[in-house]
Parts: sequence; structure tokens; C-alpha cells
Amino acid sequence: MTEKEATARDEAPQPTRPSPSGRQNPNDTVDGAGAAVQVAAPASPLTVLGRAAGTIWSVPKARVGLILLAVFLLAAVFAPLLAPYAPTDNTFGRAEGGSAAHPLGTTTAGEDVLSQLIYGSRVSVLVGFVAGFGATLIAVLLGMSWGYTRGFAADVINFFVNLFLVIPGLPLMIVLAAYLQGGGLAMIIFVVVITGWAWGARVLRSQTQSLRSRDFITAAQFSGESSFRIVFREILPNMTSLITGSFFGAATAAILAESGLSFLGLGNTAMVSWGSMLFWAQNSNAILTGQWVLLFAPGLCIALLATSLTLINFGVDGLSNPRLREGKGR
Repeated sequence: MTEKEATARDEAPQPTRPSPSGRQNPNDTVDGAGAAVQVAAPASPLTVLGRAAGTIWSVPKARVGLILLAVFLLAAVFAPLLAPYAPTDNTFGRAEGGSAAHPLGTTTAGEDVLSQLIYGSRVSVLVGFVAGFGATLIAVLLGMSWGYTRGFAADVINFFVNLFLVIPGLPLMIVLAAYLQGGGLAMIIFVVVITGWAWGARVLRSQTQSLRSRDFITAAQFSGESSFRIVFREILPNMTSLITGSFFGAATAAILAESGLSFLGLGNTAMVSWGSMLFWAQNSNAILTGQWVLLFAPGLCIALLATSLTLINFGVDGLSNPRLREGKGR
């Protein structure tokens, strides 16, 4: 063997040594020169969730929203421990002003306003999260199916979505609530879900259409995967931040809708909620009698809870678009 041939043999790429079991390590790949390259293992779901939480927390507006939401969640969960009195205890003086025993005064029926305010957070938080989840679930199922399929099925979904979009939401909500009056909290959640999913479905449909023509979707189609698996295993993980943002938007709308229906007397007025507090304050002419706190306190809580979810959305936007992260990528 000449010196030139020996040098060429030494410089030639050597094959990767197989593992003792005879199979190649799944985390190893081979580059263009034939050398083995170590590929990082996929992150665990807890790691991904932790990174997402860290990204949201790094946005100052989202941080304020998370703190506000945590305060309301703690008030809702520990209401029996935090409230000084039972919310329906009417053994106190009627229409009293603020005092050490009753910091926010009492209602015209002799109930402690602060206790009703703390217990009322339970209804708003429950309706917001349950109705927001229900509306988002319908929007995901119909919106993504609508965006991926073509033909008659897409036309049928298109008809129903446009029907719910053109019907004015508030009148439809009032009619359904009046017809189903007496159903309690479940009726309120049902009405909010039925009237709150259409806009989210349209947004998810547009994003699904943009992803449908990508190369990885085409590869999945040629490999023989079913449409259900492509939509919910290939496309859905790429829309997590958009779906999360839709959930917070639907939850905000649900909180405002429940308060509005209860204020109009279409909910369960015997149940203590921020909306029913506004209803009874309006019926007792709270403004004319100078008890402005009966309207101001529940109204402020409704606004702060809705604002907290809106602020968290700023952090959710940063998950999908790093350029939107404040102070980074600009």
C-alpha cells in the first residue's frame, strides 16, 4: 500500500460502532460526513409546562394578572375561612355604614357585604372556568375539523358557525336564559357555552387552514395517517398557545355574561354572586340611598377578575411569538 493510499484510508469516514445489542441508539443520528451526532432527548411534559409557566411569569403584565387571579382563587376556595359571617345571615342592622364589625357595611336586608363579596367570588370563578372550558372545547372540535376538511361537511359547519356569529349574542343569551329560568347555575353555564364558541371556532379554523399545507402534514397524509390523527396529533400541538388564549377570552366573556344575566334577574337571585348583589342593590335603590358600595364593590371585583385573565393573555402571546415578549427579541 502506498503512502497516498494509506492517508486516504485514514481520512475516510468510519462507520458508527453499533451498540452491544446490535441496534443503533435512537438518540444518535449520522451527519453528512458519517459521524454520529448526539440528539437531545425530547423534553418531558412537566419540563415543557415549567418552561411555559416561566415564559408567562417573565411578562410583567401577565405577572400582575396571575397575582390577581391567585387572590380570587384563594378567596373562592377558602371563603368559609375568610368570610367573617355567613353570606345569607340577615340578623344584623339594615343598611348600616362601614364599621369594625362590618367593614363594607350591610345590605338593606341586614347581610354583611364583605361576606357576600367573598362568597360571590365562587360563582364567578366557577362559571368563568367551566363555561370557558366548554366553549373552548366546542371551538376546538368544530374549528379544527372545519379548517381541515373540505366538501359537504365543511359547508355544514360553515353554516352553523356563521349562524351563531350573525345572531346577536346578548339577545340570544337573554332569550335562552328567560326560557330556561329556574335551571340554576347549570343553566347559566349552558347559555354561556352555547353563545360563546363561534368566534373561537372561526379563529382556529383560519390557523388550521394555514397549517394544512405544511410539509409535515403532507408527509403524514402520504404515510396513511387518518384525518382524526392528523388534526388532533399533528396540528393541535402547534396551536396550544392560540387555544390557551381562546380559553382565557372565553372565560372572561363567561364571567361578564353571568354577571349581566344575574343583574337582569335571569339567574338564581337566591344564590349569592356578584351579579345577584348588583341585582338586589339596584332593586333597593342603593344609589339614591347613598349605599354606593353595594354597586361599586361587586362591580370592581368583576372588572378586576376579567382584567386578570386579559393580562395573562399577554404572557400566552409570548409563548407563540417570542418577539411579543416584553424586553426580549426587540
